[in-house]
Amino acid sequence: MPLDLSFVGRTYPPTAPYQVGREKIREFARAIGADDALYLDPEAARAGGYADVVAPPTFPVVITMAASRQIVDDPELGVDYSRVVHGEQRFAYTRAVVAGDELVCVNTIEEIISRGGHEFLTTRTDVTTTAGEPVVSVWSKLVVRGEG
Repeated sequence: MPLDLSFVGRTYPPTAPYQVGREKIREFARAIGADDALYLDPEAARAGGYADVVAPPTFPVVITMAASRQIVDDPELGVDYSRVVHGEQRFAYTRAVVAGDELVCVNTIEEIISRGGHEFLTTRTDVTTTAGEPVVSVWSKLVVRGEG
């Protein structure tokens, strides 16, 4: 079943706030082999001008992947997740993610196209603080493989 093209431009309600924890940042940094002191040591982060440890640039995927369930689980859109492969990811930062941030995600479907029997779903997730301060926009392209 093809994806519903009328969903292009659809924006979903904001997610519940996510509290960015110092240990979550450290765990993520260690998991990806990022050993910069800004990610691990609060004193180093403060010396660098931050309030607390800074998240590695790809850390927002932790919350944006969870937030994207709004789109993937929307039965009216028609995504067969068993056929999905990740196609692309990019980030545009306004400022760094720091331990102590409370972040909210708003998902928008930017594009749905068909090519070579597959469908390509491009989403944008705007991540802000609970006060509305922009932090990062994250684009993700999912490929829904065709059946042939």
